[in-house]
Amino acid sequence: MNTTDTQTTEAYASHKKVYPREVHGLFASLRISGVLVLLGLYYFIPWISWDGHQSVLFDLPARKFHIFGLTFWPQDFFYLAILLIIAALSLFFFTALAGRLWCGYACPQTVWTEVFLWIEGKIEGGRSKQIKLDHSPWVKYKFVRKTGKHIAWIVFALWTGFTFVGFFTPISELGHSLLNVSLGPWETFWIVFYGVATYGNAGWMREQVCIYMCPYARFQSAMFDKNTLVISYDENRGEPRGSRRKGLDYKRAGLGDCVDCTMCVQACPTGIDIRDGLQYQCIGCAACVDICNEVMDKVGYSRGLIKYTTENALEGKPTRVLRPRMIVYAVLLCAMGLGLIYSMATRVPLGLDIIRDRNALYREADNGWIENIYTLKIINMDKTDHRLSLSAEGISGLRLQGAAAEFTAAAGQVMEKVVRLQADPEVLNKAGYDINFRIQAIDQPVLTLTEKGRFIAPVRY
Repeated sequence: MNTTDTQTTEAYASHKKVYPREVHGLFASLRISGVLVLLGLYYFIPWISWDGHQSVLFDLPARKFHIFGLTFWPQDFFYLAILLIIAALSLFFFTALAGRLWCGYACPQTVWTEVFLWIEGKIEGGRSKQIKLDHSPWVKYKFVRKTGKHIAWIVFALWTGFTFVGFFTPISELGHSLLNVSLGPWETFWIVFYGVATYGNAGWMREQVCIYMCPYARFQSAMFDKNTLVISYDENRGEPRGSRRKGLDYKRAGLGDCVDCTMCVQACPTGIDIRDGLQYQCIGCAACVDICNEVMDKVGYSRGLIKYTTENALEGKPTRVLRPRMIVYAVLLCAMGLGLIYSMATRVPLGLDIIRDRNALYREADNGWIENIYTLKIINMDKTDHRLSLSAEGISGLRLQGAAAEFTAAAGQVMEKVVRLQADPEVLNKAGYDINFRIQAIDQPVLTLTEKGRFIAPVRY
């Protein structure tokens, strides 16, 4: 029984808070720059106006998605599918090239955690001060610091939730409603929901999200190979590690370049020791690289004990950047990117849905001709009004009845038209025909859309 209890305790060790040390260096500067750019885009883009509307607005009630000068409708959903495929291929490409670049520099969890860590450092102090504060008794100083930190976290998290909702409800209207304490129940719910999620993930859970919740950490190794750039410790150069006094000929003493200062462990936001080898908990932030280089400078050794390198390079073998998988990813990315650009450039901002009358397959009109009835849903997805013409073809002598052949569709208008198609029974010799409905902008003839329909005729024996 005691043995079982001991094994259970070891298998499910309680979580220990990680106190990452503040780091300065090339990769830290790149990471901070990424945080500033990404958060700047996130928080300020909704406040920018573009062509009379919010620059980026996903207007769900109106079923319109404004992205700067472009307006997308639900009919354009396939663009989203292409973007998601491009995003997945990009992830595969950059992971195969240089490991977890996404995790270390652009993942929302990393970006917001950096901000929460910065707030914590400004209020509670550096790593040693935070550890000392957490282990001190609850006195006035500790209460004020902890309370101030959590208030700052909550305010920033709620601002994050408010901005997120501002991508779906015009943010100026949302701000006006907030100031007047007249937010709707759904806006309030989502602001609080995303605020709590940000506060919990970036403030409390931090590295636990990366280690236990993120699926990317589990399958990343499938995209690595011996030519992938990953953050590695040069064991051949660093071992055997150990402390040494200044001026000691450490080579003669049988020591490697690693002074065993554990600074790389203290700087790691997930609390791992990179000297133990590549681990799935490593998010590729390169904080250990910066701080190790700093230590090497202080002791007078060459940099690069911990660095971006490849497994082949560590083994003394040549590294190949251009390899089959990289070429395949690059070709697919270029092809899909160019296809997306071409598709959007030639996109016709008109929509046409054809719904056949379900009450009767066909009927005989007063003039003896065979008639089919359709309901057409016509959408002008452009930002300007258009004068449109409607026509149908596919059967000799086909007539369009019941709707004007020319009409005006206002910008963003969705209209329904009931039309009747009549065909001479003398030319009908089978039960069904493929036909085409065609709408064209008279004022801009290049805007033409054709959709297929089906005309049903009586069977002749």
